[in-house]
Amino acid sequence: MEFSAELRALITLPHNTAIFSHRNPDGDAIGSALAMRHYLEQYGHKVHVMFPSDYPEEFETLPGAGECLIWDISTEECKQVLAKKDLVILLDFNAWNRIDKMGEYAKHLPAKVMMIDHHLYPEPIADFMFSDPDASSTCEMIYRFITGMGDGIKISPKVGECILTGLITDTGSFRHATNPEVYRIAANLVERGVSDTAVQDRIFNSQKEKNLRLLGHCLSNRMEIIPEYKTGIIWLTKRDYDDFHIQRGDTEGIVNYLLTLREVRLAIFIHNQPTVVKLSLRSKGDLDVQEICRTHFGGGGHKNASGAHSYDSLKSTLEKIKSILPLYKDAILKS
Repeated sequence: MEFSAELRALITLPHNTAIFSHRNPDGDAIGSALAMRHYLEQYGHKVHVMFPSDYPEEFETLPGAGECLIWDISTEECKQVLAKKDLVILLDFNAWNRIDKMGEYAKHLPAKVMMIDHHLYPEPIADFMFSDPDASSTCEMIYRFITGMGDGIKISPKVGECILTGLITDTGSFRHATNPEVYRIAANLVERGVSDTAVQDRIFNSQKEKNLRLLGHCLSNRMEIIPEYKTGIIWLTKRDYDDFHIQRGDTEGIVNYLLTLREVRLAIFIHNQPTVVKLSLRSKGDLDVQEICRTHFGGGGHKNASGAHSYDSLKSTLEKIKSILPLYKDAILKS
C-alpha cells in the first residue's frame, strides 16, 4: 500500500466521514467498517457507518454495531447525514451497484472517496484505491492499512475485535483463503488483548433453534448430490422461507456443509427470495466459481466463493445451473 501526503492528510486530519459496505453485510463487511470507524475516531473524525440492508443478529454486539445506519430502513436520515460528508470510504466492495440505491445517491457526492477491497475486477470508483484479490479479507487489508500508516498502536482491543471478526468469517475459521500474514495478524490481535474465543463464540454459538431445524430441513429434504460432477446442490423455496420464518442471515453458511463431503468439489446453494433467486457457489481446489457466476449469471466474487442472482423462477434457475455443469466437468474433476 502506498500512502501519499494527500491520503495521510485525509486520515490524520479530522473529517466528516461516511463508511459504506455492501448489501447483506457479512462479518468481513461489518467488521472492516467498524474497525475503520474506531480507528478514524482516534484522529477526531465524525464517522457514520452505513449499509444498504441490515446485518445478521450475531454481529449486533460488535462495538458500535447498534449505531450503524441502514439505508433500507432510514433512507431520508441517511441522505441527510451524507449531505454533510467530505470523505467516503468504501469497504469490501468495488462497484457502486453493489450498494444499490445507496450507491446511486452517494456516487454524486462532492466528497473524496477511498476504497479498500479484496474482490476481483475493481471498477475505477475512488480517488484512492487499495485492491488486493489475494488478501483473505477486507479486515486483513484494514490491519495492513493501519499498520502501513504507522498506527499499529491505534489497534485497540475494540479495533482488533472487529478485525478478527472479518478474518474468521471470510476464511471459514481459517480453513480457506488463508495466507501466512493472516495467522500473524490473528496472533498479534490476541497479543493485544482480543479474545479469539469470545469472537468465535459470538459468531458460531449464537444460533436460534429455528436455524438448526432449517439446517436439518436443508440436509434432509433439499439436498441433491450429482456424483458425476462432484457437485452438491441445496435449494430453498418461498414456502420454506415462510415455514421457517427465515430472516436475513439465517441461511449464512449452509452452502459450506456440502463441502464437508469428501467427493463434493462444487457446492451450490439456491434460494428463492421474494423478488429474486439468489445463488451462492463454493468450491475446493482450483475450481473457479467466480468465472461460473460471472459468465452465466452476471455475478462474481472470489475464485472459491462467489454469488449471483437470477430473475428466472427457482425451477428454471436449477435447470440452468445443472445444464452448465457439463461445461465445467473437466475443471471440477481436476480440482
